[in-house]
Amino acid sequence: MGQLLTAKFFIPASRQVLVPRARLLARLNEGLHGKLTLLSAPAGSGKTTLVSEWLAAIHEMPGRSAAWLSLDDADRDPARFLSYIIAALQTAAPAIGEEIAAALQSPKLPPIETHLMALLNEIGTLPGKLVLVLDDYHLVDARPVDDALRFMLEHLPAQLHLVITTREDPNLPLARLRARNQLNEFRAADLRFTTAEAAEFLNQGMGLHLSEGDVAALEARTEGWIAGLQLAALSLQGHTDATRFIQSFTGNHHFIIDYLLAEVLQQQSPSVQTFLLRTSILDRLCGPLCDALLLDPMTPGQGTLEYLERANLFIVPLDDERRWYRYHHLFAELLRQRLHQSTEGSTGDETGTPAELQRRASQWYEDNGFEIDAFRHAAAAGDLERAERLIDGNGVPLHFRGAGDPVVHWLETLPVSVLNARPSLWITYASALMMTGRPTAVEEKLQAADEAISASLQGALPDHRTRDLIGRIASMRATLAVMQHDVETLIRQSRRALEYLGPDNLPLRTAAHWSLGYAYQLQGDRDAARQAYAEVIHISKTFGPSIYTTAATVNLGQVQEAENELSLAAETYNQAILLAGTPPRPIACEAHLGLARIHFQWNDLDAAEEHGQQCILLTRQMDSVETFAGAGVFLGQLNLSRGDVSGAAAILEEAETFVLEHNFLFRLPDVTAAQVLTLLHQGSLAGAAQLAEARDLPLSLARVRLAQGDPAAALELLEPLRRQAKEKAWQNERLKVAVLQALALHAQGDKDKAVQRLGDALTLAEPGGFIRLFVDEGEPMRFLMLDFRSWMKGQAEGKDYKVSSYVDKLIAAFAQPASMQPSKNSNPNSAMVEPLSERELEVLKLLRTEMNGPEIARGLMVSLNTMRTHTRNIYSKLGVNNRRAAARRAEELHLV
Repeated sequence: MGQLLTAKFFIPASRQVLVPRARLLARLNEGLHGKLTLLSAPAGSGKTTLVSEWLAAIHEMPGRSAAWLSLDDADRDPARFLSYIIAALQTAAPAIGEEIAAALQSPKLPPIETHLMALLNEIGTLPGKLVLVLDDYHLVDARPVDDALRFMLEHLPAQLHLVITTREDPNLPLARLRARNQLNEFRAADLRFTTAEAAEFLNQGMGLHLSEGDVAALEARTEGWIAGLQLAALSLQGHTDATRFIQSFTGNHHFIIDYLLAEVLQQQSPSVQTFLLRTSILDRLCGPLCDALLLDPMTPGQGTLEYLERANLFIVPLDDERRWYRYHHLFAELLRQRLHQSTEGSTGDETGTPAELQRRASQWYEDNGFEIDAFRHAAAAGDLERAERLIDGNGVPLHFRGAGDPVVHWLETLPVSVLNARPSLWITYASALMMTGRPTAVEEKLQAADEAISASLQGALPDHRTRDLIGRIASMRATLAVMQHDVETLIRQSRRALEYLGPDNLPLRTAAHWSLGYAYQLQGDRDAARQAYAEVIHISKTFGPSIYTTAATVNLGQVQEAENELSLAAETYNQAILLAGTPPRPIACEAHLGLARIHFQWNDLDAAEEHGQQCILLTRQMDSVETFAGAGVFLGQLNLSRGDVSGAAAILEEAETFVLEHNFLFRLPDVTAAQVLTLLHQGSLAGAAQLAEARDLPLSLARVRLAQGDPAAALELLEPLRRQAKEKAWQNERLKVAVLQALALHAQGDKDKAVQRLGDALTLAEPGGFIRLFVDEGEPMRFLMLDFRSWMKGQAEGKDYKVSSYVDKLIAAFAQPASMQPSKNSNPNSAMVEPLSERELEVLKLLRTEMNGPEIARGLMVSLNTMRTHTRNIYSKLGVNNRRAAARRAEELHLV
């Protein structure tokens, strides 16, 4: 057998540049109770470094020692393998295995298991614990050695713990060891540096002084791969602009190339190298997809992927079933570079060229229903016709289904001459920009489409296909007019679209019908608008949900909300949010804003604020969308209800600036009406009057006159508004006017007419459950409401009137003045118009904790909606509008 190489027994010295990895060292210690610790990860993952650092601590533990054996491909003979194991063990226990080592020199060996059993029996007599590390086990790759090690593991004495470092999983009974809790595993994901560890390595270890952003970017770029970080650090030492270098650091960097070529790629068989190169064009891989690219039955896709995973060849599983994988980013970049180098000079349609591989991937994805992936690979292949056909999506374009960004990115790469030759691409470009929230860039692309069509016609009449393109342009211009509330353009372009669009172009004909519905909504013809939106939703069912299905659903909710059908509108808005997907597309912002307004009216201010903030988040994903102003108006109103007048003023000032800068003048009346309210809260009656008069807002001016103590002037302004609202059947306007008329009549001293007018308002408001509409009018409305309740009681006998629980609920929602608070000796529930139920008291107690809504619901074993209903009732009965105020009020009333 020859002399043994003693260098194989030396534990590698710890590097000078070392990042302490306490979390991993602790896991190594925890695994000592079992038989085997396995560190299976790609080259450069830090396996050997970690174990050598750990062994330095093992030697400090009483009764524990360690031995090391560095393996190589010459150790595939089981006798040689066992000889080296004995020699390694003797570095920690010198007398062990002497006779066995001598017997292994004999030319006639008994079965290796005989020597193994004798060795294990000797180890079982050791007084202390011993750790044996087998480093680089993947280099052995021999069935007899696997069998020997399997035998050792089956009969391993408690005194010995094995540690294996390897680049690929060994052929050992890992599943059985795992099930018996005898296996401690470390994979690539465990060994990768965290951002904090990367920062310590790069800045303290390598002296680079990188910013947090640069460290995080480099950690993400290398996926925490320790060798990759070290190679990047070596490269950075020669660069003055670290940020720029990190942005360009890829698998094409020469250090990365040298390392990965030498350590990984060139160690593989030719068939595996071909597999790696050709599948490198894929962002994610599965067996059948790889088969479609390779067309080689001798290299099956699924089997090769499983081999690559076992071999730890920089491949990452993406699901628990091991169906989908991806390559490590730097490894994939190297493979793609090598693929292009190996196919330079080839024609695009040759087997194995990047273009041909991209086309095959596109076909496979299309055949298997992955249209967006099919498009991306068609675009990468430079296959213009195929890419455009896939965007069209059989009538429902990809950018209508959430693929707007990939479509825009591809179109940005095409020369203008290509777009001019295909005007449909200009229109697609405009449509995709619209869908991705960049409407200001749309008209430029539509004008380019117009010019390209005119140049192609040269005075001739358009054919069917060209007419459809003209209809598509008109449809998009109608959509732009929607954003500006330009009713005249909206109607003209919608009708032009319906005139030119082909009868089979259902998605865009649906869009044109939707824009007409929106025009009806702006004109105040709510019945026509409701019918149009319902028709859009119905037609869309024939070809699947689209962006216009969501838009029509949102707009239907707005019509229902305007008709005071708050519960129905809330259901519709929630349906729109479902249609917007997860994560939601920006179009869901209007649905969240609608829900914010509804929850506000229901006096659930926490839920209202949550939806309002969600609306703001979504609007920020779009370019200058007018919904931002609407959200500002709502948040201003919310702040006013909470007594934060200065906060409301600041939000509304920002909303006004936004409206004027972006020319969304149709939003200005809403903003101004909220500003008038704010000025009234600030006591600036003259300023409020001046603003209401300047912006011609009669309803706001009536409110100002009422605040100025001139109810007659207020009534004079309100009467024409009442007649108009009644004539047009605008339920929301009828309600607003009725509330102010009731207050004005009461202020004028006409109590009978006031309570009758309030009764009209309550009849309109009760089905929707309005609360804040009345509460925000303050003490004048509370006194009027009390008079109304007394009047109802007086009218009850012999008439159709009855005391309404809705009225009691509204009265309870007003904050009670100090003089009305109960004494400490009184029954707390008796101080409220309507006492809390036992369940509501339970909820109230939990509202005073740090638990959030879902946690409270789970604790009570009720749905979140039920919990919110209890919360709204509690707020109403306590006369508060958020959980902090509820907690304070509960303490004042001694309810908890």
